[in-house]
Formats: sequence, structure tokens, C-alpha cells
Amino acid sequence: MSKAKFAIALTILSVATIGRAVPIRGTAPQRVERLRPANILAPIRLRDERERGLLAQGWINGAGPFVFAIDTGAGISLVSRNVIDRARLQMTKSRRPLVGGFSTTPIASDQETQISGIALGTSENRVPGGFTAAVVNTLPGSIDGVLDPTEVFKPFGYSVDIPNKELQVFDTATYRLRVTDVPREGAVVRWVREAGSNRPFVKLGDGRLALLDTGSRLGLALSEGRRVSGTGDSIHDLGGGVIQSRRVAPQTVSIGALVLNKVPTDLLMGVAPGTPIIIGRGALFPFKITFDPASRLIAFEPTE
Repeated sequence: MSKAKFAIALTILSVATIGRAVPIRGTAPQRVERLRPANILAPIRLRDERERGLLAQGWINGAGPFVFAIDTGAGISLVSRNVIDRARLQMTKSRRPLVGGFSTTPIASDQETQISGIALGTSENRVPGGFTAAVVNTLPGSIDGVLDPTEVFKPFGYSVDIPNKELQVFDTATYRLRVTDVPREGAVVRWVREAGSNRPFVKLGDGRLALLDTGSRLGLALSEGRRVSGTGDSIHDLGGGVIQSRRVAPQTVSIGALVLNKVPTDLLMGVAPGTPIIIGRGALFPFKITFDPASRLIAFEPTE
């Protein structure tokens, strides 16, 4: 089988602090009802570190704590050999070898492992079910793994509250988002999926698709190959490659009824072909974002 490419969206930034988007008030419908799903786990505390992303402590088979990056744009979960050894996990040959990363020097893996009963936040807060993770030798930033929450929590839904640094998981069998569950000054939009992937894409007001990526510190990231003026920075991806980022004029971005003004915008150069438009934490910071895979809806609720 030919290698299947997965766009691993976590980026390790070596740049100055990124600006934040500003929601335009009064543009969305009023709240119909508060989003109050019944959680199946205790809330998971996160740390927001500029150079490593949204981080959670985790335990596998009683071993840990490990440091995992929570990355909605990953498309697949990764663990390092350190996790394999300490948690005494078994590795097998992968049916779908991994080639991923932003740059043209991608990370690669042909080994995978099955993980069940991972605990997040505390050693007793165990996630039901299991998931497959690709195995890599090491990961940058001294992290032990990258977790794609859509895959880790399947079939459950989850929310990432970026301002309050909290992750919650809810049972879609008893609660589902509806298009009428519109938060005040927020929005509920369709979860657009690519063929063969559950990564969360949304349609922007101009018709373009953008990937919601909690692994990226950027605001709006475009990968157009044109020359522009402005400041330049370097971004290091999971494969160890370096991408050049050029700051351009901030843009206004609409996602359903939600309008974000002055979104920090960067042009990515040296990226792999097919890299999507990225909406990272620089634009998502004011929001609690609820992902409902059963209804295929995503809600944005300001909580800052």
C-alpha cells in the first residue's frame, strides 16, 4: 500500500508572541440555550505554552505522567518511544505508514501501537475505549505525544475552552449540538470533513475551507507562494523542518454568523503541497469550541 499522508498541524514556534483576533460584537444571533452537555470525564486542565501548544498530563498503564499536546488538526495521534518503553506498549507494523508535517522534510513512521484506558488530567481520569497512535523516536519541545482528541475520545464529543485552559468530554448519545444552540456572540457551524479524515474543517464566509488547529499558535495561516513585504519568522514542524512565516496585514474572517476582526495573518513558505488554510489559537483564543462528531457541528462560545 502506498504511503498515506497525514497533515500533522502541531507547530513548534520560535517567534515572538502572536496577536489575537478580536470578535466583532453583536454580529451573531442571541443564545437559544446554554451549552450544557453531561460530561463523562472530569474536566481536564490544560497548559497553554507558546512553544509547545495546549498540553495535558497523561498516564498509560499506570506509567506517567507524560506530556501530551492536544491538537485538533493532527489527524492522527503520535507517541514517542519513551512512552512505548515506560508504558510497556506493544508495537506493530503500521497498515498506513505516516508521512506528515508542514515542511518538505516530513516526519515518518511505519510503526503503531494500540492504547486503551489512557488517563488525562489525573491518573484516575480514564478515557473509555482506545485508539491507535503512530510511534516516532522523539518529538520536539520535550513532549511525549500528540493527541488528536477526535480520535482519542471517539465516539464522544468534546470542548476545548482556550481562555480557561480546560478540556471536557461529553456523551453524544445523551446530548447533541443543534444548529439552534447558538451562543451569544458565537456561532454553530457545520463540521466539514475531507475524504478519509475526521479533521475539523469549517467553511469561511468566502467559501474557502479552513482547518481548526489548536496545535498552532498562529491566527490565520495561508500557504500561498507569493512574495510579500513584512516581518519574517521561522516555524519548526514535527519533522524537524523549518518553515518561513511572513506576517501580512490582518484579515477579517467570518465563520457562519461569527465575524473575527483583525485576525493575525501569516503567509507560510516552504510548506508541503496540499497544506490547508489554518486557523490557530491566535484566532481561537476567545472561545470555548465544542466539537460534536455525531451531529457534525462545531460551536464557538466566547468565554474570555
